[in-house]
Amino acid sequence: MTVTVRFAPSPTGFLHIGGARTALFNWLYAKHHNGTFRLRIEDTDKARSTQEAIDAILDGLKWLGLAWDGDAVFQSNNQARHAEVARQLLADGHAYYCYCTPEELERMRLKALAEGRSLRYDGTWRDRDPKTAPPGVKPVIRVRAEQSGDTMLDDLVQGTVTVSNQQLDDLIILRADGTPTYNFSVVVDDHDMSVTHVIRGDDHLTNAFRQTQIYKALGWTVPRFAHIPLIHGPDGQKMSKRHGALGVQEYRKLGYLPAALRNYLLRLGWSHGDDEIISTAQAIEWFDLDAVGRAAARFDFVKLANINGHYIRATADDELVALALPFVEEQLGQKLGAAARDRLAKAIPDLKPRAKTLVELAERARFYVAQRPISLDPDARKLLDDPARARLKDLHAALDLMVDGRQWNAPHLERFVKDYCGTANLKLGDVAQPLRAALTGSRASPGIFEVMAVLGRAESLARLADAVTAGAG
Repeated sequence: MTVTVRFAPSPTGFLHIGGARTALFNWLYAKHHNGTFRLRIEDTDKARSTQEAIDAILDGLKWLGLAWDGDAVFQSNNQARHAEVARQLLADGHAYYCYCTPEELERMRLKALAEGRSLRYDGTWRDRDPKTAPPGVKPVIRVRAEQSGDTMLDDLVQGTVTVSNQQLDDLIILRADGTPTYNFSVVVDDHDMSVTHVIRGDDHLTNAFRQTQIYKALGWTVPRFAHIPLIHGPDGQKMSKRHGALGVQEYRKLGYLPAALRNYLLRLGWSHGDDEIISTAQAIEWFDLDAVGRAAARFDFVKLANINGHYIRATADDELVALALPFVEEQLGQKLGAAARDRLAKAIPDLKPRAKTLVELAERARFYVAQRPISLDPDARKLLDDPARARLKDLHAALDLMVDGRQWNAPHLERFVKDYCGTANLKLGDVAQPLRAALTGSRASPGIFEVMAVLGRAESLARLADAVTAGAG
């Protein structure tokens, strides 16, 4: 048997983090078993489905690196097929027309409430002759569900789960306007797509019992189900906007790497010993459903940031420059010239150990690529008082005369500035702090001599000249 799984999002909103994990688990399961990973867009709710949401789902999956096999299937294109199968069930006696009016259904609902039980259709039209139907009422089609015994699921995550058939009523499979209901269209589409395993959130567990009855009525093979626990916020409550629940595209904007997000989502509800950093190749090799836990996982932004920091450090410098460049340019509000891009490339080795997101890396890189004259924060302005500017003016002249481009490296610059301080009878801090403020616009930065090496001779001297003039302050 060739394993075939599917991810079937509804395009009524963004691809949320729970959906992304479901897609990842399906993708990994297919890869692990040399199977097929299909994508189905369940867009039958035309009132709420949007092209924007469809585009966000497709873009989010591509960014995460979860490529699907074949073309994406759009459920709305299959409605004629759904209606055909419903008529097949009618012809075989496994479904029937129901002519109950809205008023009759409301009376059933009120009666159930009064008796303290859940609403179930009472089977009014289950065995009645359609010829006795009231005029002018368009019927729905209901499946003729089993009324005795139990429906059992051998769930690959939840284990054996059983429900009494007395709790399952005759589900509507085709509405009066001819459109299929969710549980029915899902069954038909999964069968037609040869889906062997349905891996989805455990909020669909109840649906699985109803869908199983439809499969049995049609005489089709029931796929294996695997219902994975939902993702909760740090407080143990269902993940929501108040926990910072975001669409996948927002995590991209926040500067997370797709490999890091995949790694983090993999560990939400699945484990492989004490392993935390798991490459994609290892994930494909190790992943299976028997290691998926039954308890809800808790989303932890701190842990995600730490994992993302690991992946940033592991990314090659040239690749990281390309990834960081759009974030840097967005923060600056302009494109970088060749000289600024070169400074960014030289700064990356020093920046990457400290950054946990690309946004954070871009913030730390700003002073390297900023156009002159650079802006100074309040603390930097305080450091650049008149005595400090006078010292920087002398240092500028000394550097300009004594240090050429070949000597412009961190070790030589450090020795030169220390020697300058000794000759001028100054403490290193008397020069280094104003120097830092002049070159970076801040009183905090990486090592100032490493900064000077990255900026280069021309840019460093130009920023010092700016700082000692009235226009810099």
